[in-house]
Amino acid sequence: MNGATTDQKVLAIVSGAAPATIADVISTMQSIDDLLPGQDGLKWFNRLYLMVTREVDQNPASAWSDAAWLTRLDVVFANLYFSAVAGFIEGDAGTPSSWDALFAARQRQDVDRIQFALAGMNAHINHDLSLALLQTDDELHVTPARNSPQHDDFERVNGLLEAVLPSALETLATGILGEIAQDAGKIGRLLAIWDVRVARDLAWDFADHLRGLDGLARSFALEAQDKVTGALGRSLLVAA
Repeated sequence: MNGATTDQKVLAIVSGAAPATIADVISTMQSIDDLLPGQDGLKWFNRLYLMVTREVDQNPASAWSDAAWLTRLDVVFANLYFSAVAGFIEGDAGTPSSWDALFAARQRQDVDRIQFALAGMNAHINHDLSLALLQTDDELHVTPARNSPQHDDFERVNGLLEAVLPSALETLATGILGEIAQDAGKIGRLLAIWDVRVARDLAWDFADHLRGLDGLARSFALEAQDKVTGALGRSLLVAA
């Protein structure tokens, strides 16, 4: 199956009815994973995202202070990723440029899987998470403060991601049957450049900042953040 044919099949997946539950999100990511070949860099971000989503989903609803808010945030957040993929395949000029680093490098063979995975996380968290927070809060009519149950859940997810990310990246690098092992030694160096907790906390702060902006001020803030995110993504994809 050539790349164009594969992309059209991926487009059909991400252009269907938007996932409404975490189970839907996981099913969509699994379908993308089943389609993409190992030489496609998007596969490795999607695989990492699938792994960490399953990890978070293993926690029962009773483990969270506001499970409904967190679940909706996760679904809205994932749908922004699916929208970015659809926009790229369709050539939509409105697709966030922060995703360009990953999408443009998808077929490069001089970039390791873990680099693709973190470049995707960079685009998704640094660009999309603040927008997902705003949409979720608007839908549920809440404005969470730092001492809110919602922020407590957000920080708990930060801890889960910090704990699971190194081992998940190591699995991508070395633990996939039939794939050539890659350099797991890069994981520490890359995580020193890109810290998931810092990125998520900055996204929370940026969402708070955006609440106070409208019109051109909001557009300029989003554009500047998009450019910075893209530049960081390109730095994560530098060949070894």
